[in-house]
Amino acid sequence: MSFPAYPSYTATDIVWCSQLPSHWITRRLKTLFQLMKRHPEEGDKIVTAFRDGQVTLRERRREEGFTNALQEIGYQRVLAGDLVIHAMDGFAGAIGVSDADGKSTPVYSVCTPALNADARYFALLLRHMALSGFVTALAKGVRERSTDFRWSDASVLDLPCPPLSEQREIVSFLDRETAKIDALVEEQRRLIELLKEKRQAVISHAVTKGLDLTAPIKDSGVEWLGGVPAHWSVAPLRYVARVQTGVAKGKDLEGRIARTVPYLRVANVQDGHIDLTDVAEIEIAEHDVSRYLLRRGDVLMNEGGDFDKLGRGDIWQGQIDPCVHQNHVFAVRPTGVSAEWLNLITSSSYAQQYFMTRSKQSTNLASISSRNVMNLPVVLPPPSEQASLVARVGEIVLTLAEMRETAEGAVKLLQERRAALISAAVTGKIDVRDAAIQRAEAA
Repeated sequence: MSFPAYPSYTATDIVWCSQLPSHWITRRLKTLFQLMKRHPEEGDKIVTAFRDGQVTLRERRREEGFTNALQEIGYQRVLAGDLVIHAMDGFAGAIGVSDADGKSTPVYSVCTPALNADARYFALLLRHMALSGFVTALAKGVRERSTDFRWSDASVLDLPCPPLSEQREIVSFLDRETAKIDALVEEQRRLIELLKEKRQAVISHAVTKGLDLTAPIKDSGVEWLGGVPAHWSVAPLRYVARVQTGVAKGKDLEGRIARTVPYLRVANVQDGHIDLTDVAEIEIAEHDVSRYLLRRGDVLMNEGGDFDKLGRGDIWQGQIDPCVHQNHVFAVRPTGVSAEWLNLITSSSYAQQYFMTRSKQSTNLASISSRNVMNLPVVLPPPSEQASLVARVGEIVLTLAEMRETAEGAVKLLQERRAALISAAVTGKIDVRDAAIQRAEAA
């Protein structure tokens, strides 16, 4: 749906917004909001501003990833309806209107609106400014290498200011339209998750049952693995591959001949592909380089991290030479099995279950030792059957990957549409007043 522009516009002195609808004015933020410094009350829970613009009680979203202060020095009270700006995270969109009473750290600017200001409109406007890079540019202009967005910076900004009734119409319009977009995004994300599940199901069935559904089945000898085709064998990984551990950072190189080489980290080793967009370098002793070198055909696996990172990986094709790997990435070097088959095994649900049950775990984190990796039971069809299964699974996985790429592209386009719609509405590039009238008439 397209929306009309306003009948007339007037030029402005605002750097990032050259013109506004003629009946809009500009006001400094400090004339529209008052900075509050309320004392917290007993029982107040912590309010957090998240980067997606939601400001809510931390416990409603998550508790992990936050450090609790030993002393709540400078904490302030937040009321539902307050405009909240996170000084250090505002550049990334942590600006919004609180939906709950609570308390926050002094790093937040907590503001209450004047009678002519709708807090949600100005939160949307400020987030648009932040996500389009204006806040970062402003902060760098004030303090070198800083992205802080404190009240002293925000309060003196000249901002577009429509009439209050129109601010509310814009907010109502955006609530309705972004909800439609968000629903479409959620549909695509559900599809992406289903495609991920389908991919693993296809791989898992192939590496445990094969393609011939009529083949006789025997007990694998591994209780949680169950039956496998009778002509297959099962052996610990150490019988068909060796596991090479990686280099650890921080070694003392004083007095040694050192060399700087590229090295792969957990972030590079994704599920089903190697991401080389950002490859780090490390300085190691010259005589250690050969010990940690990757070889074409190595099956890379992550030693740990978040639960979804444990054991994930792909085959190293020698894209960078020489290249070493960090100690949180295993290089599994096949000796009695094809790399492609071994990569399918480590991507299967049974291998993932094995890694999880043998790993050391803490809150949302897990790690597995090389010894446990070497004991992974590997299902071994005859070599010719391995090749046939790898080829067939590869065809299916490629189709699923193309479908996933299409869905991810749709999500990106929808998110861009959402951002563009918010930008156009809060800066007066489109006139949404008729849309509000039409909605009222339809009701």
